[in-house]
Amino acid sequence: MNNEVDPFLIISKKNSNRLDGKFRLSWTEDCFDVHGTSQKTDVLDSGTSHIGSSFTTKKVFFILIVIALSISVVVGRLMYLQILQGDTFRNLAEGNRQRIIPIPSERGLVFDRNDVQITQNIPNFSLAVIPQDLPKKNEELVKVIVELADIVNKNVEEIAEIIHKYSNYQRDSIIIQEDIPYEMALKIQIATADLPGIYVQRGSKRLYTPQGIVTSTIPVVEESLTVHNDNSLSHILGYVGKLSPEEVKENYNKGYLPSDSIGKTGVEKTYEQYLRGIYGRRTIEVNSRGKEQSVLAEESPNSGSHIKLNIDINIQAKLEEILQNTLDKIQKKRASAVAMNPQNGEILALVSLPGFDNNDFSGGIDAGAYTRYIEDENKPLFNRAIAGAYPSGSVIKPSIASAALEEKIITPYTTVNSVGGINVGQWFFPDWKAGGHGTTDVRKSIAWSVNTFYYTIGGGYGNIPGLGVTKMTEYFKKYGLGSELGIDIPGEAEGFVPSPEWKEKVKKEPWYIGDTYNLSIGQGDLLVTPLQITAITSAISNGGILYEPHVVHSIIDPITKEETIADSKILNENFIHKENLETIKLGMKDCVEEGSCWDLNRLPFRSGGKTGTAQWSSTKDTHAWFTAFAPFEKPEIAITIMVEEGGEGGWVSEPAGANFLQWWATYRYKN
Repeated sequence: MNNEVDPFLIISKKNSNRLDGKFRLSWTEDCFDVHGTSQKTDVLDSGTSHIGSSFTTKKVFFILIVIALSISVVVGRLMYLQILQGDTFRNLAEGNRQRIIPIPSERGLVFDRNDVQITQNIPNFSLAVIPQDLPKKNEELVKVIVELADIVNKNVEEIAEIIHKYSNYQRDSIIIQEDIPYEMALKIQIATADLPGIYVQRGSKRLYTPQGIVTSTIPVVEESLTVHNDNSLSHILGYVGKLSPEEVKENYNKGYLPSDSIGKTGVEKTYEQYLRGIYGRRTIEVNSRGKEQSVLAEESPNSGSHIKLNIDINIQAKLEEILQNTLDKIQKKRASAVAMNPQNGEILALVSLPGFDNNDFSGGIDAGAYTRYIEDENKPLFNRAIAGAYPSGSVIKPSIASAALEEKIITPYTTVNSVGGINVGQWFFPDWKAGGHGTTDVRKSIAWSVNTFYYTIGGGYGNIPGLGVTKMTEYFKKYGLGSELGIDIPGEAEGFVPSPEWKEKVKKEPWYIGDTYNLSIGQGDLLVTPLQITAITSAISNGGILYEPHVVHSIIDPITKEETIADSKILNENFIHKENLETIKLGMKDCVEEGSCWDLNRLPFRSGGKTGTAQWSSTKDTHAWFTAFAPFEKPEIAITIMVEEGGEGGWVSEPAGANFLQWWATYRYKN
């Protein structure tokens, strides 16, 4: 009998015993018939249990669903990252590897009317940071700031404040310190090699040269002229300065960067869009610390357009010199002057004293220097020539006389007897000359500034009805008073033309006849600017055309040299007949030949003028005015000089104007 156990028959020996030479089982498990037979044995009892599969169809289906969902999630996520957000993440990755560095354009230059260059762009270096390359951990960032402050000898808190202020501009360069000398820039470049996000940026700084740079055959400011660092040309040119946080927000979408400069005042501000140019860009590859490794691409910038002014720097410098000498002589500090071409409104010179050095502001001014300017009681940053509003005094009388002629209140032959003033009720309105000027027509009234004549034609007296306040203010506005003339530099004042309605509303008082009399001689609440008086004198001298004054002559393309001329704009014309204006001109000529403008008799040609003295304070000196035009037949220049608290116009401003016009006559002949 074969006792070998079939290896495929699994038998539990537990509770087993031998019967008749065979194993008896208390229980059995399923087995496989390796011989393919189904023969039953006595070891298999009914009621035995068998091993079955635990993976039912339902469970298998559930597992397959889980696997399918997992795969779907993975595939979906891959599609989102690779397809839907692929460009975004690719850009982020490129942003970590690449930087786009702006290349500032060369700012356009400024020339005077004779092509004398009066601005420069000089190379400079700045220390800059790119916020996104700075350490993200606070302690590491502090360490970088401390090292940076030590390198540039700057306050730690100041650097931290700058970085915080521009923290929203992560990819833009932020200037920490500028105007670094070349040797210092090299040292900083080496010292910051291991500091992430720090680099030295090359740019240019605006330099203003009031004495000019020779680029033409016209002589630059003559050696006899004195040119001060604090010069009045600064009020015309203005200056460029760093963008304030508010300006960054306003101009960021226009292509400006947080570290950019922008025109703040003067021509620099008005013509910013032309002067700035178009920035270029350089794409570089950087390492993990934001340091440049290689240049991937570069797009060159386009330089800004050049600006040619109507200003002649020789005329500007001479007028400034004469005005400064006048101030020194009478020990005063504040004055202004305007020189204009009456035929087109071109501004030949614009002087406001005291002046300032706009190089102090170029790129940013230190707190100490700025405080000195702001706290100076003479306000050197204030452009008196266009923004100073003053009582006009008698320089307004030619315009009132022209209105009276136009409205037929008088004729050229109408006379008024000046006996020292007029009485109206209990009030007395005096002439400036005791005893008066005797019989006075319109020409004599201008030549000798006879108040009685203007009381009469303004407010009415005797059998002459007078213009009245309504007509006077109407003609003031026709001459451009009470509103901006539109000169192309910022800061122009409107002046002020009073009215009965205004007085009732503001002063809570009715308008009296005395107000009309005061208005007719340029006193009271009437306020004008030196620029407005020059425009009136120009309009009278040129036959009745009121031009918009303009400083800029043309804009020049730096590549093609194409020149775009700034057209002259007429603000008003034909509001006074030419024959009436001719009478006024003759009166201003009489002022030179026999009246208070006698110093102009030295000129080699005929001219016309008018002096004025304006009361404005019961405790301080009067303002001294003078306005004139020349030559008489076809005027080429109109000037106005106003010395604050200068006293009598005929004794202070008129001699200064005569000295200038005498110089101008020679200069005009030479050129």
